[in-house]
Amino acid sequence: MANELVLVAFYLTTLLYSVIIHEVSHGVVALWLGDMTAKYAGRLNLNPVKHIDPFGSVILPILLFVSTGFAFGWAKPVPYNPYNLRNQKWGPVLVALSGPGSNLLIALIAAFLAKLMPIGSQVKADIVNRFLGIIIGQGGFLERFGLFSEAIAGSLPAIFFGLFLLIIFWNVVLACFNLLPIPPLDGSKLLYALLPIRERTQMLLEQYGLILLLGVIFFFSQPISIFIWSVLGLFIGLAR
Repeated sequence: MANELVLVAFYLTTLLYSVIIHEVSHGVVALWLGDMTAKYAGRLNLNPVKHIDPFGSVILPILLFVSTGFAFGWAKPVPYNPYNLRNQKWGPVLVALSGPGSNLLIALIAAFLAKLMPIGSQVKADIVNRFLGIIIGQGGFLERFGLFSEAIAGSLPAIFFGLFLLIIFWNVVLACFNLLPIPPLDGSKLLYALLPIRERTQMLLEQYGLILLLGVIFFFSQPISIFIWSVLGLFIGLAR
């Protein structure tokens, strides 16, 4: 039971810090491009107290995890002023894409480190299968984490390989989801830069973006899932 609880804690902590790094990256790139809003707001650090949204960072992930075995959440957005950026057209795009970019970079580093773990290919395959059981398997979440714990308990490299998989998972999911070109997600800024969308239309999309996003998730959940799982499969392939 203790091992399972440690894995659950690492699973949720990985989600929290992946979200925090995502948000801090927005502020860092904005600072590089001339805007100091995030710096003055004290948001360019990894102190969770500065970034935690009580509902999105704590309550919702725990409720989802206890009820479904899966968690998701968000941190308080890092503020920035797009009018302070040196490049008015592509600056907001770079700031927006820095969040998913940071997550993909973390996933790539984790995949590289997992690849270096000195364990056999069959052991890695078994750990990957048990890991996928956490995500899509049946049964209680402690039961699924128990099977995963058994798979990685053989050696220290096996433990690290399993932990790297959890890091890859959360960062790929966050990156892919935020790349969807729908406000308020980061991908919408790229959409605005590439298409001749008037500022008034952009404001309208931002105003009703959450409703639009929920509709897209409801009607297009399958292609979105295929996209995320395809990218996740690529990174897991790099890790093996």
